[in-house]
Amino acid sequence: MRVSEIFYSVQGEGIQIGLPTIFLRLFGCDLRCMWCDTMYAVEGTDFKNVDVEQVKKEIYKYQCKRICITGGEPLLQEKELVILTTQLIELDYSIVLETSGHRDPPDIFWKDNSLISMDCKCPSSNMEHKMDFKLFEKLRSTDQLKFVIQDDRDYQYAKKVLDKNKIHANIIFQPVYHSDMKWLFEKVLNDNLENIRTLPQLHKIVWGEARGV
Repeated sequence: MRVSEIFYSVQGEGIQIGLPTIFLRLFGCDLRCMWCDTMYAVEGTDFKNVDVEQVKKEIYKYQCKRICITGGEPLLQEKELVILTTQLIELDYSIVLETSGHRDPPDIFWKDNSLISMDCKCPSSNMEHKMDFKLFEKLRSTDQLKFVIQDDRDYQYAKKVLDKNKIHANIIFQPVYHSDMKWLFEKVLNDNLENIRTLPQLHKIVWGEARGV
């Protein structure tokens, strides 16, 4: 497996925000979002080639049963990821898979002890044309669909996606890091979007651009 980093911190995004979590960040991505804040896990040589057993040994160092698998795009390493996830679930770990809305997660991630956190890329990412909207409708009520929003064009796009698709997942509006959050909160309130969670990136507020936190 190509691994960018493994670390222990608090979940900074989505419905599990604030919960202690082990993060497994895999290297490589087939998208190129304009505002990507983890390019070190997308391009270059900043990764290690390790096998599944080595990854498990690193995970076992932490006294935590919650794991967030992120990237990059983790599903580019689907074969190894399924082997690892199957073994971790057998050991009673709970899994959060962070993935984009252009790849269908394999069956193991649709089980009860796994939460799929899927991104819908908005226009400011320049990747909105890559999205598969059928995947959004497949998400369960325990999953989450996240929109990273930079401006009003992104906001209107997100509302349109929600209006046109039958989505059962939790909906997260997340402002792009360094962008103004106030206007987005006010937009959601003024439009009475009562089922939308508007959340910042908690880890960025606490640690800024630092890695491994």
